[in-house]
Amino acid sequence: MAHVGEVTYSCSMNSLTTMILWAIDLATLVASAWAFIHCLRTRPDAFPAIGRQSKGLWLALTGGATLVSLATFYPIGILGIASIVIAGVYLLDIRPKVAEILSGQ
Repeated sequence: MAHVGEVTYSCSMNSLTTMILWAIDLATLVASAWAFIHCLRTRPDAFPAIGRQSKGLWLALTGGATLVSLATFYPIGILGIASIVIAGVYLLDIRPKVAEILSGQ
């Protein structure tokens, strides 16, 4: 029975936290896998053309981020945060510039 001012939840906070962590982990896995696959399909000469690191380095970074997402279930740790950052940088910075170069604009 809830007291005045007490908040009750239909599920325990522990399971809510677990669901949030699963969602973050799944989103990280999808984003890092998308970045890795895009990097695999991109021509190697596109990366120096936009003034960024080589394709090999980006393959290693995005592939490592994908492996970390698959191997661990703790997206809040240092490796999980690194995976989120790597996937985000690739998808929000590298991919648009590569697409712009390859489309000829």
